[in-house]
Amino acid sequence: QVQLVESGGGLVQDGDSLRLSCAVSGRTFSDSVLGWFRQLPDKERECVACIRWIGGDTVYADSVKGRFTISRDKTKKTLYLQMNSLKPDDTAVYYCAARIGSTIYFNPAKYDHWGQGTQVTVSS
Repeated sequence: QVQLVESGGGLVQDGDSLRLSCAVSGRTFSDSVLGWFRQLPDKERECVACIRWIGGDTVYADSVKGRFTISRDKTKKTLYLQMNSLKPDDTAVYYCAARIGSTIYFNPAKYDHWGQGTQVTVSS
């Protein structure tokens, strides 16, 4: 079993930066993909960015390219999302997720393990 615990959310202003962290514990996995997703009330959960745990390959949603950076520290077993130039449209609950396997999917249904989420609010 994999446990994921997010931290780092909060209230910031338009244009500010924020870094989210996701501590990974439990089963140690080598062939896996981790990702950050976000969800607004009454909206579907959407992928923000994903990364292969071993190879470090990354993919981003078009809406965050050039502003957000996903990374991981394999020694600390921690996933990060550096968010710069935040906009009010980035306001959402952000979730950390993991799937076993090397294929990167944007579809949240492909991910088996989820954190509890952390709220990010960007005021205008």
